[in-house]
Amino acid sequence: MKKKILVVDDEMSICLLLENFLSEQYDVVYKNDGASALEWLEGNLPDLFICDIQMPGMDGYELLAKVRQRGFTRHTPFIMLSAKAESKERIKCYQLGAQDFLTKPFNPEELEEIVKKNLFPIHYSIAW
Repeated sequence: MKKKILVVDDEMSICLLLENFLSEQYDVVYKNDGASALEWLEGNLPDLFICDIQMPGMDGYELLAKVRQRGFTRHTPFIMLSAKAESKERIKCYQLGAQDFLTKPFNPEELEEIVKKNLFPIHYSIAW
């Protein structure tokens, strides 16, 4: 069974790009805002989140905080995306519980390695 990745981004082009890059190896579900992502989580559990920071309504910070408060998703890996490369944004993401941070536009190879690192941390490190 494929691992499930929930992508949350208000830009449809980013959602489709991520789905294109990842769907061969993973089951990719995308939502366009934090509220619909939380709604989807009521009956589903992803193995990994990839989430944009800047979205209308509930931003990525708020979604991350809410996900970390939930029992079933408290320890699910979270990768944040942002068009801003400022360290204060990365630091805030890490303080809220994100495992990784990618700046848009991102390198597809880097994305693939970060996804593997978060989904298979022990197996990934053994390959070293």
